[in-house]
Amino acid sequence: MKGSEEESYVHEFLTGPKLYMALAGATLACFLVLLDASIIATAIPQITTDFKSLSDIGWYGSAYQLTSSAFQPFSGKIYAHFSTKWSFLTFFFLFELGSLLCAAAQDSVMLIVGRAVAGIGSSGLINGGLTIVSACLPVHKQPAATGILISFCQLGIALGPILGGAFTEYVSWRWCFYINLPIGAVVGGFIGLIGIPEATRKLPVRQVLGTAISSLDLIGLGMFVPSAVMFFLALSWGGNDYAWGSATIIGLFCGSFVTIVIFLIWEYRKGDAAMVPFSILRMRIMWSASSTMFFFQGVLFCANYYLPIYYQTVRGKSPITSGVNMLPIVMFQVFMAVVSGVSVQKFGYYLPFVIAGTSITAIGYGLFSMLEPSSSTGHWVGYEVVFGLGAGCAGAMAFIAMQSAIPAAQISVAMGTLLFIQNLGGAIWLTIPQIIFSSSLRTTIPHYAPDIDARTVIAAGANSVREVVSGADLPGVLKAYNASINRVMYMGVGIACAAFVCGWWMGWKDVRPKKTEEEGDQGPKSEKVDGIAV
Repeated sequence: MKGSEEESYVHEFLTGPKLYMALAGATLACFLVLLDASIIATAIPQITTDFKSLSDIGWYGSAYQLTSSAFQPFSGKIYAHFSTKWSFLTFFFLFELGSLLCAAAQDSVMLIVGRAVAGIGSSGLINGGLTIVSACLPVHKQPAATGILISFCQLGIALGPILGGAFTEYVSWRWCFYINLPIGAVVGGFIGLIGIPEATRKLPVRQVLGTAISSLDLIGLGMFVPSAVMFFLALSWGGNDYAWGSATIIGLFCGSFVTIVIFLIWEYRKGDAAMVPFSILRMRIMWSASSTMFFFQGVLFCANYYLPIYYQTVRGKSPITSGVNMLPIVMFQVFMAVVSGVSVQKFGYYLPFVIAGTSITAIGYGLFSMLEPSSSTGHWVGYEVVFGLGAGCAGAMAFIAMQSAIPAAQISVAMGTLLFIQNLGGAIWLTIPQIIFSSSLRTTIPHYAPDIDARTVIAAGANSVREVVSGADLPGVLKAYNASINRVMYMGVGIACAAFVCGWWMGWKDVRPKKTEEEGDQGPKSEKVDGIAV
């Protein structure tokens, strides 16, 4: 009887308005996640003034990042065992609750708690969005939808500082969080009103909860979260609150290392029931896509963080104008992400876009390293266009490759792991440039402005350079800042080249369906997953 039920399980892909509602809801949610991660940056100065909380400044960003990264692999287990629709809505509810807490915060502690709650919610939203794409469309129709979803994620990162600056200057920084609520209502309506298909048959909720410790690998979660938190705290505090060689930072790194080793031993013993199964990690597409995104996330982050410093400090632009100056990257990145996704869907191969994208971004960083305080508008706009084309070309390819190669039953777990490794790369490749940048300022300021104390300039912060330095010394200090930013761009060339090398291992695969599998012009309406007709 059970066998006949399994054989009769059919996974019908969505079509028409329901499909568009599902994809629109998933894409908007992912846009909000990345917008929320970046919008607070330009609001933090005003927040610290209102709450008189300068000592908490690091927690406004790190509380979100810590909880989001720590729970990402676990989100894959949630989607693998529970309803995709209700899992997604649960994560989204937590994200919206955190946003509401932040918007209504009466003190710094309430804001930090809200950021942590929003981070937990966000941990399952990008994974959930990609899972919804995989559940609603056959494999050969997923690249275009994935490209659009990833392009909106990139759009959220880029628009965050602009909207954050506008809200803070003209309305209130609280609208940086209130904005999530009306858009969230649209997302909830789209996803809540339709049924999201399941790629595989899932056990009843009570049965899963009855064996939650084993089936959800809660013991593994209990090991992984402390390890991730210690590691990200070390990266966040190192060089800022504590010296890199201090007992606190060394202790955090050591604690994280020991805990992750114990976690990996446990995961190996758990086998396929593990939170991060070794059978998935051994897949070539898994480790090649993950290593590519480990470096490529750094490629995206370095430009997004250090070009604004060039515009605001070296060129003297306001935060909003700086954000507007970043629009060439945004526009061409989004455009190329859509074009590349549609092209893969039509022609079948993702590897050319990986190789082209990583190599073009390496060229883009080489061009950025040539920027000077007097560079013309034509130069920096042209450099941004080149970089944006490369970033958009490669940004979604790792996800498209994973969707085409990972079995449907494992896709959410694999995506959760990929997203964690991507965020890990982002954190590491923001820390290393910070070290390069600070070290460079200590040597370039005495060289270009010998009468200025480098420690005073560094302590004042990038946006206060013109307040502590003036007259004949200012051009020299700005030249030092420019030279230090150029050195960060040299590193950008290096990590783009590393992503280029790793990208080759993703393989030459045609994601289009074989002719024998097609059903007319519309493609297959069902497929087999693990031997079951779905």
